[in-house]
Amino acid sequence: MACYIVTYDLNKETKRPNILKDIKGLGGWAKLSESSYAVSTSKTPSEVFNHLKKHIDGNDNLYIISLSRPFFGQGPTDVNEWLERNLPW
Repeated sequence: MACYIVTYDLNKETKRPNILKDIKGLGGWAKLSESSYAVSTSKTPSEVFNHLKKHIDGNDNLYIISLSRPFFGQGPTDVNEWLERNLPW
C-alpha cells in the first residue's frame, strides 16, 4: 500500500465532516494536524484527489503528496507509531 499526506484548506467553510469521512474511508489514517492526514491506501494520488475533489470549490486547496521514510517530527505517540508501521522505505 502507498502512503500519502492529504492536506486541504476549505476556505470560508465551517463544516468539514464530509471530507473527513471520505479521507478516513480511504484506508488506514493518522491525523497530522487540523487539516492534514497521513493515509495508507491502494489508490494512486490522482485517484485519491478525484475521490475527494467533490468537497472543494475554486477557492479551496487540496494536495495529495507521496509519503515515505525517513521521517522526523514531534507529535502524539499514536501518530508516531502509525507512521512507523505504515510508511514504506
